[in-house]
Amino acid sequence: MKLDGIASFVAVADAGSISEAARLLRLSKSVVSERLGELERSVGARLLHRTTRRLSMTEDGAAFLDRARRILREVEEAGADLAERRGTLTGPMRIAAPITFGNMHLGPALYPFLAAHPQIELTLDLDDRRVDIASGAYDGVIRHGIIDDSRLMVWRLAPSRRFLVASNDYLARYGTPRSIADLDDHRGIFYTNRGVADWRFVGPGGAQIVRARVALRVNNGEMIRDAALAGLGIALLPAFIAGPVVRAGRLQIIDVGIRPEGESVFLAHPEGRRPSAKLRALADHLRRAFGDPPYWEEGLSSVDPA
Repeated sequence: MKLDGIASFVAVADAGSISEAARLLRLSKSVVSERLGELERSVGARLLHRTTRRLSMTEDGAAFLDRARRILREVEEAGADLAERRGTLTGPMRIAAPITFGNMHLGPALYPFLAAHPQIELTLDLDDRRVDIASGAYDGVIRHGIIDDSRLMVWRLAPSRRFLVASNDYLARYGTPRSIADLDDHRGIFYTNRGVADWRFVGPGGAQIVRARVALRVNNGEMIRDAALAGLGIALLPAFIAGPVVRAGRLQIIDVGIRPEGESVFLAHPEGRRPSAKLRALADHLRRAFGDPPYWEEGLSSVDPA
C-alpha cells in the first residue's frame, strides 16, 4: 500500500472528482487514476464507483477514508515534528475561517507569518458555515462567537465586542431606541448562521433576549453592514466589521443602557489530537497581531455602555 495512492484517494474523496483532485495534486488525471487502481488492488476492494458522469464512494471506501486520512496526517506530523526539532516550521496546514473576518483581518495578519515561515504550506478555506472540527479535515478552525462547547479544544485569540448600529437616515425616520423595550418597535437585520433572529444582552439580572421585527436575514456580515448603511434597520455587529464605518460617521452606535453579550475570536482544534508546533505558533502570532484589546476596537470604547 503506497502513500501516493492513499493521498490520491483522499484527494478524490475531498474534491469529488478525479479531475479536480488531479488539479489540486498537480498531477495528470491518468496518474491519479492509476494510483487509485493500484490502491484498490493492494487493499483487495473497490473504493470508488466511477462512471462517465459521476463518482461516488463505495461502502468499503467510506470505511477506509477515515483511516486513510489518519495515515496521511500521521506521516505529515512525523515529518513536521522532525523539522520542528531542528527549529523549522514546515509542512501542510489547513485552516477554516469566516469570510468577512478572513478578508478584513485574518488575511493581513497571516501574510507576515507565512513570509516568516516559507516552508509552511497553508490552505485557507473561507466559509461562514459551521465546520465540523471533530472530522479532522482541518488543523484548526477560526470562529467568532461564544465559546460554549466544552468538547472543543479552544485557544482564545482576541475578545470581541458587538454594538447595535444604524444609519443616520434610519434613526431620523424611526427614532433612536433608548432601552431594550424600545427595540421591539424597530426593524432588525439578522445573521442567519446564529439560527434564530434574536439579540442577546447581559445586564444585572442576567441574559436578556430581544426579538425585533425582521427587515432582513442574511448569512454574511458585510451584507449586514451594507444593509444597515442602506437604512434598512438596526444591526448587531462585531467591532471588527462595524469599526471603520462607525469611525467614519456612516453608522451610529445605539446605547440602550445594556451591553450585548460578549464574544471571542477563537481558534478551535480537534479534541484528542496534539496540535502541531506550527498551529501553536500561528495562534501566538495572531494574538499579537490582533492585540488585547484588539486594534479594531480602537476609538469605540467611549461609546460602550457601562
